[in-house]
Amino acid sequence: MPQYLISTYLPDDFDPSVVTEATVEAIHALNREMVAAGVRKFACGLSPKAVTVRSHSNGQVVITDGPYLESKEFVGGLSILETDSLDEAMAWVRKGAGVFPGVVEVREIFFNPAPAEN
Repeated sequence: MPQYLISTYLPDDFDPSVVTEATVEAIHALNREMVAAGVRKFACGLSPKAVTVRSHSNGQVVITDGPYLESKEFVGGLSILETDSLDEAMAWVRKGAGVFPGVVEVREIFFNPAPAEN
């Protein structure tokens, strides 16, 4: 069954202190519903702070603060859903779209298992 990465993007100036108890409960309710339906494999929120590690062709590794890309949004959370189709994943995304501010991106996960060792 295909799996989908659901990424939620929040504005760069997002203030988590404005998230209400009602919003938090709505998120938990949607997660409970997805778990009960057997489609949610993983979900979490992410900090806007990041550390970037970049390997250069000369072997040097550079570590910097902040996300790799500068943008007006950041990934605020992600979920992995396992559904029969993209249409089913999109139905869950539509259901949650009004729960939290921001933009949601849906991508199918391509999984190529490593060959068995001989």
